[in-house]
Amino acid sequence: MVTVNYVSPDGTSRQLTAEPNVSVMEAAVRNGLTGIVAECGGSLACATCHVYVDESWLLRTGRAEDCDDDLEDQMLEGTSEERRETSRLSCQLVLTEELDGLTVHLPESQI
Repeated sequence: MVTVNYVSPDGTSRQLTAEPNVSVMEAAVRNGLTGIVAECGGSLACATCHVYVDESWLLRTGRAEDCDDDLEDQMLEGTSEERRETSRLSCQLVLTEELDGLTVHLPESQI
């Protein structure tokens, strides 16, 4: 199991566990976490699963603009909240043992 820490805008944190190869978005939705809408269900078509990767994890997750496919980078231009250097779509962050303990911060709004 892989643990992910989801930090709400008010600073409260919720820790969830998921099997490897599940996305950060899927883990949130399956556990009823509010703050990730995931309107498209993870098909990289809506940007309603926007998160800010904690800076201490950025080297392991990479930035959206560093990904081979530039679609995530393009989708992040349409988020309802400010795009930051640490912005990622949680549907594109697939959990591995290396990401055990990952911390992501939720934006104020997804829509």
